[in-house]
Amino acid sequence: MNWLTEFPEMSRTDLRDLKKGGDEAFKAFSRAYGEALENFFFPLLKFLKWFEDLLVATPWPIMMIIIALLVWAGSRSLPMVAGTVISMLLIGYLGMWEDTMFTLALISVATLICIVVGIPFGILMSKSDRTQAVVTPILDIMQTIPPFVYLIPILLLLGIGRVPGLIAVIIFAIPPVVRLTNLGIRLVDKDVLEAADSFGASPWQKMRTVQLPLALPNIFAGVNQTIMMALSMVVTASLIGVTGLGQEVLVALNNQYLSLGFMNGLAIVAIAIVFDRVSQKYGKRLQKHSEVVHG
Repeated sequence: MNWLTEFPEMSRTDLRDLKKGGDEAFKAFSRAYGEALENFFFPLLKFLKWFEDLLVATPWPIMMIIIALLVWAGSRSLPMVAGTVISMLLIGYLGMWEDTMFTLALISVATLICIVVGIPFGILMSKSDRTQAVVTPILDIMQTIPPFVYLIPILLLLGIGRVPGLIAVIIFAIPPVVRLTNLGIRLVDKDVLEAADSFGASPWQKMRTVQLPLALPNIFAGVNQTIMMALSMVVTASLIGVTGLGQEVLVALNNQYLSLGFMNGLAIVAIAIVFDRVSQKYGKRLQKHSEVVHG
């Protein structure tokens, strides 16, 4: 009756052999294709490094003006611009400007890749229930699996550096933009689509002129969540060699520097608040514009 009280487990020898076989198989894959993967991601590394150098080399007054203009373009809010400028001035005054530029470069590149890859996947999901059924479990895994788990194969394949950290951020941050693009397109009013059909619009014309414009508020909500999730990975990415505010938080954690940890943590919070408020305001403007055009 032991099988009723004790779960029947694989023997320790078989379990050890299974784990060893999996590890050996992955190591063989890494030895065979590791160099090819490094070469594949080399242009991405060059682009990220170039963008980091550009942000760091740009004089801070010019960078401040660029940031203020971008915030104004997105929010059309003078208090938002003023709050952003004050936050960035405080970050610079406390000696975190360069690390902030590294973090902004990482988040910007990661978000750009998530948008370029995620929106097309969301469109494909919206067009096919079968594709949605296949992709949804993958997105579930990407959102729920602990980041430290997929850092292991990334490190074995690519080593320590910027690109592994960037890939880890993308894996964690891309699901929202894919999901909400799919949802936004599926929520488009069928009457509007029937009207487009009556005018003889092709599937591509319907997607470009009707579905995507009407789905923009949802898509932008997905972009907003992607940015927030990318920022939440800043400290984790620093574990594998990504420079920036997250690395300073990690140093503070390892050495029990309370002030250093709080300062850099609050800098990450300030950036997150700016991104969140600006993207929310821009999404609301898109929604109002969509209602005016199609209402």
